[in-house]
Formats: sequence, structure tokens, C-alpha cells
Amino acid sequence: MAEEITPASDMFVAMTATGMTQITDGSYVASLSSLQSSLFYFQCAVVAIGVVGTATNALILYALVASKQHKKHVLIVNQNALDVFSSFFLAITYSLRLCNIYLTGSTGYWLCTLLLSECFSWSGTIGSTINLAIISVERYLKIVHRTWSKKHLRKWMIYSAAAFAWIGSTIYLLALVYPTTKVIDGVCYPYTFWNNEMAAVAHLIWSFVSFYVIILLIFIFCYWRILAVIRHQASVMAGHGTSGGSSTNQTHYNHIQASVIKTMVLASLLYATTYFPSYVYVLLVALSPNFTYFDTGYYVSIFVTFLYNCANPFIYATKLDPVKEILLRMIPCKKMEQGVGQASENVAPARVGTTM
Repeated sequence: MAEEITPASDMFVAMTATGMTQITDGSYVASLSSLQSSLFYFQCAVVAIGVVGTATNALILYALVASKQHKKHVLIVNQNALDVFSSFFLAITYSLRLCNIYLTGSTGYWLCTLLLSECFSWSGTIGSTINLAIISVERYLKIVHRTWSKKHLRKWMIYSAAAFAWIGSTIYLLALVYPTTKVIDGVCYPYTFWNNEMAAVAHLIWSFVSFYVIILLIFIFCYWRILAVIRHQASVMAGHGTSGGSSTNQTHYNHIQASVIKTMVLASLLYATTYFPSYVYVLLVALSPNFTYFDTGYYVSIFVTFLYNCANPFIYATKLDPVKEILLRMIPCKKMEQGVGQASENVAPARVGTTM
């Protein structure tokens, strides 16, 4: 069966049509000049997002390592590493698109398949999605099933889950990009060529269910149960009114747990919010002839999705206490305030001695 270009495959398609006019079943023809103008500004904005996302996520990753959290929270560190990877290749990919390179030979094909297709950036993004779900399950097991997790949850399981987020997403993207990507007249068309339109739509629906609906259900179930258990524990402790060193240690432990849970709940909400417009819009494109790519709604929805890479680090910076402490130490004015405070403490005793 001959391959054909389908009007929609998933959220990746149509973002690489530099210099091409897309014609859909609704006989919609995009103006070439208008399309190129919109693509140019959109790509410039995405490059900026990639650069900012790389810098901020790398800073959070440094703070996690500096605060020794890479030993305590392996999956959270892995989450930021995936976000750094995704943001870096997002900036590289869209910088190359701005260059409008004419692709020829095997070099052009591999450049199209691995970079211009956003294969690396989306593998990092999907890996981040998988890892976010794994973190939710890990928190659920450690809090809701604390006794079971202490007996059965091992470090090798955590490291294996972290590796799966990288390996699984990479295999998925490579398996998707190779059969559906071609270079025609020097232009890269990734995720475009399918055996038939039904296969493309089926994949789109599967992608939406797998990477959004199921992930969202995992978030809701895990954190709903976690919050219920935390409230129950708080009421029990308040009823007993325990005091002493053990109570202090338990309070400190609960505070750390609450900090991690707040961080991951907000990260999950951010994912659900920023990915919702693009998934819904692309579904509408695939299922309804009245919706098309290359209009304002499409660009806005994808832009909001890419903002996840930039916004996510601010959650870790403001809600995760160990990271917050490291970042505050890096602020010059904070260092000056600490230096002045220490100097005043040293001077005060000397003054007291002179007045006696």
C-alpha cells in the first residue's frame, strides 16, 4: 500500500513545513508569505524558550546536586535532567530551522530525522512525562504504603525506573520518526507519511490517551490518596499531643515530605494545564475538517506547551526547601546581608565589654 501524506499525525506534524503550503481535506490553503512570517516569529520565540529552559533547569539541577538531593530524590533529579535535555535540543532544533538549510544526501536525512524532527527534544519531553508519573507512584508507595515500600522498594528499582523514562521515550520516538519522515526537495517532513489517514488518527488518539489521560489519572489517584493519608496522620498526631525529641524529628520529616509533595503536585498541575490546549487542538484538527494547522490557535497552543520547560524550574525554586536554600545563597545581596549580620554579631560583644 502506497504511503500518503495525512492531514494530521500528532502534535509534532506541521511544525516543519518551512516553505510549504499545507492543503487539508477542507481545501484550506495557507498563504505562503503569511505562513513563513508566522513560522519565523514562532520559531524565534521557541528558541528563546529553549535557551531560558536550559539555563533555569540546569540551575535547579545544580542546586539539587549541591544540596545532596541527588541521593535522596533520584527521580526528581532525573526529572530536571530530562527537562534540561529537552530544552537544550528544543533550542538547537529551532535554531537550525531558522537557518532554513537545504537538506541533501544522507547528512540531510539524518539531520532531518534526528534534529529537525524534534526527535531528541520530544523524547526528553515524553521521558519527563513518564518520569513525572513514576514520581507520583513512588510518593504514593512511600506514604500510603510506607511499611510495604520499606520492605520491597529497592534503590535498583528507582534507578531502573529512571532509566526507563529515557530508554522508553527514545525507542518510541525513533520508532515513530523513521517510517513517517522523508526529505523532499531539500525540505524535512517528519511524522507526515503514513500508510493511511486512519493509522495517523489512531496513533494520535493513542498518544493522547497514553501521555495525557492516563498520566492525569495517575496524578489524581496518587496525590488524592497521599493528601488523605497526610491529613489522617496530622489529626492522629494532634490527638495524641506527643512531645519530645521523637516528635520534633517526626515534625521535621513531615515538613520535608510536605515540601516534596507540594512541589510535585504543582509540577503535575502545570503539566496538565500546559499540555491540555495542544492535545485538544490537534485532536480537533484530526477529527474535524473545520480546524486546521497554521493558524493562531495552533501556534498559541503549542507555545503554551513549550512554556512548561521554562515554568517548571520556578516551582522547584520556590517550593522545594533544599533547592531554595542553595539558590538563596547564590544571590549576591543575600551574601552581603549574611556578612553584615555576622559582623554585627562579632562587634556587639566588644561594645558590651568596653561599656562595663
